[in-house]
Amino acid sequence: MDMQPRGNGWWTAPAPSAGADYALLLDGGPSVPDPRSPWQPFGVHGPSRAVDHAAFPWTDRHWQAPPLESAIVYELHVGTFTPEGTFEAAVRHIPHLRDLGITHVELMPVGEFPGDWNWGYDGVDIYAPHHAYGGPDGLKRLVDALHASGIAAILDVVYNHLGPLGNYLARFGPYFTSRFHTPWGDAVNLSESGCAQVRRFFVDNALMWLRDYHFDGLRLDAVHAMVDPSATHFLEELANSVEQLQRETGRHLCLIAESDLNDPRLLRSAESGGYGLDAQWSDDFHHALHTLLTGESSGYYTDFGSIGQLAKAITNGYIYDGCYSRYRGRPHGRPLGSVSHSRLLGYLQSHDQVGNRAAGERISHLCSLDLVKIGAALVMTAPFIPMLFQGEEWGATTPFQYFTNHPDPDLGRAVSEGRQREFSDFGWPAADVPDPQDPETFLRSKLNWAEIAGAQHTELLDWYRALIAFRRQTPALRSAPAEVSFDEAGRYLLMRRGDFVIAVNFSKAWRGVPFDSGAQVLDASKPGIETLDKELRLPPESAAILRAPR
Repeated sequence: MDMQPRGNGWWTAPAPSAGADYALLLDGGPSVPDPRSPWQPFGVHGPSRAVDHAAFPWTDRHWQAPPLESAIVYELHVGTFTPEGTFEAAVRHIPHLRDLGITHVELMPVGEFPGDWNWGYDGVDIYAPHHAYGGPDGLKRLVDALHASGIAAILDVVYNHLGPLGNYLARFGPYFTSRFHTPWGDAVNLSESGCAQVRRFFVDNALMWLRDYHFDGLRLDAVHAMVDPSATHFLEELANSVEQLQRETGRHLCLIAESDLNDPRLLRSAESGGYGLDAQWSDDFHHALHTLLTGESSGYYTDFGSIGQLAKAITNGYIYDGCYSRYRGRPHGRPLGSVSHSRLLGYLQSHDQVGNRAAGERISHLCSLDLVKIGAALVMTAPFIPMLFQGEEWGATTPFQYFTNHPDPDLGRAVSEGRQREFSDFGWPAADVPDPQDPETFLRSKLNWAEIAGAQHTELLDWYRALIAFRRQTPALRSAPAEVSFDEAGRYLLMRRGDFVIAVNFSKAWRGVPFDSGAQVLDASKPGIETLDKELRLPPESAAILRAPR
């Protein structure tokens, strides 16, 4: 069947019937998948399969996602979340997430990528849920089950590049430009000749996930790598299109950016000169907290390490808001200004901050249980949207390492060698870097759910449950500004949120902290806290939550 030109670079043909396999022939060459393929059951090089999205029996007709400002987000990777690594298997653990108090689950990318396992950022068929995870219906069943348990679903999407294997997109038009470059090669063409159709390709993809798969929001990977000097930035166009879909459906939808620019224009409205996104990951808060807990100071952590910086992150949102960054060798960022801190996500761990370590160590591998509890307390009481990474809540002992399953041996070898070169800034020996192509790297990254029953794991899980319940039941933690005092030499910090104070002792010694008498201790990470006259006595490496009306 011949496709017919429709003008402006578009070609059309009658849609194949649902379940039919098909492929495209370009200029007499070999068959290739449809760039908008809804399903690739045979992988990135195989034929596409037509899907009737209207045929799925959704049960979430009256579903409405909770406001993002009140969210507790849980990031997970489908392939390592369960032993089976499928959408269907993830459904079985939804009761755990519901009981934990999670309101939003964020899936790492699921678009079709080469091989059977991958982080998902090498996707090439971005309209097609990965075949090894369970395909389109498996993903829909997971989202439907999340909604049935009162949990919203967010999907991580990658619009700044495509993977190198099975990427046929450039054969269909000027999807990439050599004028701009990214860490992954030529940039996506967002502003050169033919860019209107390219931008539509990615906007339509976002709308498909929100409309046909009922996702409640999207996390946009590394938007700083989207090079777009257009008068209307691609992100603004995307936000406008999602807002239109929101009006049409009556559902709350959100866009969350990952960016290392510390630029509040991402979050400001178009009327205020911004792009109109809803929220952004906050690496400054993570880095400040991580360095205090672990003592690490290599790589980009060289810019962090003081309690004063953590205090600035809590009160200002960004630490680097135009001030000099030693790691970058230049000033970085600009002030957050009037943008609410509740539009930043704060976290102790994420897939990046765990998986982009040489050995994929979690925070629980790097510091004591007492310090992990401090980190959890600050994440759950700070004025940001808290986010957990899978297994964090019980101190999972399994690492989360970088893994790939590229069928092409030359590409696999290049990825393995490149991974070893990547960590020179951190001083991690190349011999300590697991081979991404080794299946064991993937298998050892799978969560071990049986270990939850261990005493230390149960203790940490109970702490997380208590913190999450306290946050969800305490309006001040979602709305009141944060006031912070600290003592760098004494290694303690006090954060007030309305009538509540979070007191933290980072040191290995008891600390007497000046404090008004009459405060009531609501919860603590360890016993022994005393409220004396004008002083609060904190055990070593501890955190406490107190009711202390002014």
